Amino acid sequence: MVKKEVFRVVTRGQDGALRTRDFHSAESIFNTHSQVGIDDSSTDLDLRGMPIFKGLIGPIPEGKNIVRYESPDVFEIMTKEWAANKPRRRRRTNAPTETVVTSEWVSPAPSD
Repeated sequence: MVKKEVFRVVTRGQDGALRTRDFHSAESIFNTHSQVGIDDSSTDLDLRGMPIFKGLIGPIPEGKNIVRYESPDVFEIMTKEWAANKPRRRRRTNAPTETVVTSEWVSPAPSD
């Protein structure tokens, strides 16, 4: 398992801009948020056992060593943006392929 070294908290400021704050341990987040449990059902095994904080959505994997927590409004906006960005489909052209004949085979003339 990979040890998560950075705990990132993303919230929205008064002006509507995203505010990102990085912590180097989960214990430092306890000064601003209270823990209400631990994650025991994540499909990402590296996130199992990570704390769950009141008022934050997470833990969410972000990169190799970063675990992310988001406020509910940021989570909603980011999810809507993610859902709106549909991958572009590659169009296949159905143009007919041109066959070039470089030589023709001619049957030999019948013998008399």
